[in-house]
Amino acid sequence: AVHPPPTPMLFRSLLSLLLLLSPALSFTSSTPNLRSPSSLSASPLKLIITGAPASGKGTQCLSLKNRYDLTHLSTGDMLRLAVSNGTPTGLKAKEFMDAGKLVPDEVVCGIISESLPKDSGFLLDGFPRTESQATTLNALMEEKGLGCIDCVIYLDVEESSLVERVTGRRIDPDTGDSYHIKFNPCTDPEISKRLIQRSDDTEEKVKVRLMEFRSNVEAVNGAYGEKVKRVDGNKSVEEVWESIREIVDSI
Repeated sequence: AVHPPPTPMLFRSLLSLLLLLSPALSFTSSTPNLRSPSSLSASPLKLIITGAPASGKGTQCLSLKNRYDLTHLSTGDMLRLAVSNGTPTGLKAKEFMDAGKLVPDEVVCGIISESLPKDSGFLLDGFPRTESQATTLNALMEEKGLGCIDCVIYLDVEESSLVERVTGRRIDPDTGDSYHIKFNPCTDPEISKRLIQRSDDTEEKVKVRLMEFRSNVEAVNGAYGEKVKRVDGNKSVEEVWESIREIVDSI
């Protein structure tokens, strides 16, 4: 028997049926449900990164900033910006900096207060350095309705490795570029001739800085308890970043 060709009515019926079934036919991605960037999250990320001098914070800060769309708040950068902008707190900081003195906690905390973003995630680098600063930061965030710090990433590096990283560092005074006699040697003979070692990059001075860091870090970490995540900073840059990414994605 010869069957008649499908009618337009039949085509329309089949199309309607497919449209009704389309949600059930959708495919589920096998990609794990990782933390979305801060800009796409209902609650922007609020992170702290801490570690001794030469622990690799700068490199990891750049990766964190880019992946999670965070405002990078470096204490040193904020101090210089506040001084440059002539803010009241910046002018106070300038008095101490010009006199070669440490900027007191109340001034540093004032600059942090001025800099904390209200509507975006942020990454604090180099702050808090003491238990007192941690207490002040928590109070500031509560006062501004920013909630609490989500995570403290602690880059833990062996002292011998830190000393090697610091003492081998060389700076180009013309460009500010940093090299290392072992890990990142300069290949340009002309640049090599002008490289210098900073006065505080000697073994004696770095050990003093490390002692100061160790005396404060446990107190700061104690202020955040289980939110502190230790990362083995002795590993390669790529391995350290993978550990950090897994931690932040799980928040």
